[in-house]
Amino acid sequence: MNLHSLGKAVRTAIRFLEGRPAAGRPARTAAPRPVPGRPSAPRTAAPARTAGGVSGKYPGDFKGTARATYAPAPNGKPEPGEVVWTWVPYEEDHSQGKDRPVLLIGSRGRYLLGLMLTSRDHDLDDRGGANYVDIGTGMWDRQGRPSEAKLDRILQISPADIRREGAVLDRKRFDAVASALREVHGWN
Repeated sequence: MNLHSLGKAVRTAIRFLEGRPAAGRPARTAAPRPVPGRPSAPRTAAPARTAGGVSGKYPGDFKGTARATYAPAPNGKPEPGEVVWTWVPYEEDHSQGKDRPVLLIGSRGRYLLGLMLTSRDHDLDDRGGANYVDIGTGMWDRQGRPSEAKLDRILQISPADIRREGAVLDRKRFDAVASALREVHGWN
């Protein structure tokens, strides 16, 4: 067992003891038992995970400027400069979304700021290739595919909604993303 697996097991146990669902999973409820002689109620699908995950409603995408900071630390807390997995709401409908890798780039108030990563290559995409920065491969993608950081959407993420299954992005690649944020959004 490696330290990553051990840390994940400890975090899952803590969430269980606190009565929260495991990271990336909705809370489970027991199905009602059928009562003999009564017609059973029709089954409905389990509710989808709501926007914002564990901590509540998604506060919306970050607008404005901030400082890109590189501060990864092996302390069990999510820090800028790390790639983490978290639930990301869709742009069109914040009540729906999916779990995906995010590069943490800074913070504002109680939220961490992050950029969604994608393994789709946008270099030749006429519709938005300039809104992506190549960051290469890393432990956040089990298949070892090269990733790009999406610059035109800055996510606000509650630290409670992050599950630490990513990696630390090296300083050189982080600085390339920070430089692109300065160019596109006027960040410090």
